[in-house]
Formats: sequence, C-alpha cells, structure tokens
Amino acid sequence: MTSTLLMAFALMLVLEGLMPFIAPAAWRETFRRLVQFTDGQIRFIGLTSMVAGLILLMLFS
Repeated sequence: MTSTLLMAFALMLVLEGLMPFIAPAAWRETFRRLVQFTDGQIRFIGLTSMVAGLILLMLFS
C-alpha cells in the first residue's frame, strides 16, 4: 500500500510540473486569475476536483 501511495504521489508531482515546464507564461497567468477568485469559487474548484478524483478511483479500482 505504501508503495502505491508513493507512486501516486510521484505521478501527481510529474503531472503538476508539466504546465510550468512546458508553458511558464500560461501557468503564471492562470495563477494571476486564480488570485482574483473568491474563496467560494476556489472551494468549489477544490470540491469538484476531489469528487472527480474519487469517481475515477472508484471506477478504476
């Protein structure tokens, strides 16, 4: 189980690093826009991301 979690974490880091590596200007602009969101909007994005991840986990495990 620990090995699987570490591999999942490593894959997340690789995927998170793609955008700033490939398109740093677009990545910076995305964060500029994100700073302007309200707390509620950011929470909704986080909730949507978590639900999508949980659904994918249930489908593929």
